[in-house]
Amino acid sequence: MLNPVERSNTTFDDVKGADEAKEELTDLVEFLKNPAKFARLNAKIPKGVMLIGPPGCGKTLVARALAGEAGVPFFFASGSEFEEMFVGVGASRVRKLFEKAKAMAPCVVFIDEIDAIGGRRDSPDNRYHKMTLNQLLVELDGFEQHTGIVVVAATNIPETLDPAITRPGRFDRSVLVDLPDIKARKEILDLYLGGRSANDVDLDTLAKSTPGMSGAELNNLVNIAAIEATKRNLTKIPMSIIRSSMDHVAMGPARKALVIRPETKRLTAFHEAGHALVGFYSPGQNEIVKATLVPRGHALGMVSWLPNDEHLTSKEDYMAQIDTAMGGRVAEELIFGPSKITPGAGSDLQQATRIARAMVVQLGMGQKIGKLAFTPQELQRGMMSPDTARVVEEEVREILEDSYSRAKVILSSHKKELDLLANALLEHETLTLDEIKMVIHGQDIKGHMTHKKTQEQELTAKENELYGAPVADHIPDLTAGLSPKQPLAVEAQDTTKEEKQRVL
Repeated sequence: MLNPVERSNTTFDDVKGADEAKEELTDLVEFLKNPAKFARLNAKIPKGVMLIGPPGCGKTLVARALAGEAGVPFFFASGSEFEEMFVGVGASRVRKLFEKAKAMAPCVVFIDEIDAIGGRRDSPDNRYHKMTLNQLLVELDGFEQHTGIVVVAATNIPETLDPAITRPGRFDRSVLVDLPDIKARKEILDLYLGGRSANDVDLDTLAKSTPGMSGAELNNLVNIAAIEATKRNLTKIPMSIIRSSMDHVAMGPARKALVIRPETKRLTAFHEAGHALVGFYSPGQNEIVKATLVPRGHALGMVSWLPNDEHLTSKEDYMAQIDTAMGGRVAEELIFGPSKITPGAGSDLQQATRIARAMVVQLGMGQKIGKLAFTPQELQRGMMSPDTARVVEEEVREILEDSYSRAKVILSSHKKELDLLANALLEHETLTLDEIKMVIHGQDIKGHMTHKKTQEQELTAKENELYGAPVADHIPDLTAGLSPKQPLAVEAQDTTKEEKQRVL
C-alpha cells in the first residue's frame, strides 16, 4: 500500500548542488507557507512540478527538501505502487492519495518514477495503466491552485510521458535536476566524507576527476573507500585509497589472485599500449590518467582517461574515441599478425560501433544519411525504413574502417614507441601520464619508478602511523556480554512449523 504521510526534516541546505532546481522551487515554498498571499492577486502557482534528471541526482531529496523548507506534510508514493493485477486498483489508490492530501493541505505529494503510470496511452505497453493515468489527470484538475497542494513528480525518461500530463494546468513546470558540476561534486564529496578524510585528501582534485558522476555514485565511491580503509584498520580515509576506489568503481575489484600466462600478459601489454599511443597522438582525445596491467573485472588491463566535463562533445572528440578504441586490435595485428588477434577487443569494438551509430543516427554527423535523426523510442518502434537502415549500416562500417586505418597509421609510424611502452608496462605494470611521456620520448624510467615505489611504501607507513588504530578501537565485539552457550539469535518458542517455513 502507499506510504503514509511524514514530516520531512530535510531543507534546501541539506541538498548539495542542484542550485538552479532549488531556486526554481523557492516561490513554491512561499506559496505553501502563505497561500493567501498569492490569492490576493489571483496568482496561480503551478499545481504540479516535474523533476527531470538522470538517476541518482537527488530528485527525491529535492522533493523532501521542498516539504521540509515549507514545514508541511510530505506524501511519498512510487508510480509502480498504484498498479496491481486487478483492474481499477490503481485508480482507487490515486483517489485515496489525493483525499488524504486534501485533508492535510497545505502539503507536498511526491510521485516517484511517474513514467510507470504516466506513459503514453497510445503505447501497447501502457494499455493497462490508462485508468490509473486518467484518474491522476482528473485529480490534478479537481483541486484549485489555492488549496495548498503541490504535486511533485520525478522521472528520468520524460520523453515517454503522455502529453496530457505535462500540459499547462497539470505538471506545468519542469525542473531539471542534473548531474552535479565540479563545485557541487566538491560539496557532495565533503558531505559524504564528513570528517573521515585524511589530511592529504584534495577535494578539488577529486571533484575534477569525477565528472559525470551523480551524487549516488559519489556516495558509493566514498563508501567503497571507507570499507577499504576499515579493512586496513585505519581511522581516516587517505587519498591513495580513494584513488584505488575510483578504479574499483570504473572497472571492478582488482583480481590479485588471477594467474596470467606470460604470453597472455605480453599480448595484453601491447593491446593497452596500442590504446594509449593512439589516444596520445589523436587530437580531441582526453589526457591519459594511467595505463595498467592489473586485471579488474573482466579486463586483463586498462587505460583510463581524464573524463570530459564539457557539455558539448565535437565530432573530432567522438572520432578520437573511436580511433583509441581501435588501437588495441591494431596493436595485436601489427605485433602478432592477423591470425593471432584475440576476442579481447570485443568490448572496444562494441563501444566504437555504439559511438559511430549514435553519430550517424542521432547526432546528424553522418555524410550519407545527412541531418536525419531518430530518437531511441522511434528506433525501438521500428520507424526507420529498411533502405535507411541499410545506408546507416554502410556508413557506420565506413566510419569504423576509416578509424581502423588511422589507428594503423599511428601505430605503424610509432612502432618503436609501441614496443617501449609495452615493455615498460610488462616491467612496471602501471604507468601514469608523465611516465608514459618519458617512455615515448625514450627516457629511462627505472630510477624514477624505484623512487616512486619507495615513496609509496613511505606513504603507506605514514598512513598506518597517522591513521592506524587497534582493531578493538573501532570494530565492536558483537559477542560482548554473551555467555559461551548463549545464541546470538533466539527463536520464538511458540512458532509453528508453517510459520517457520513462511519466514524461511
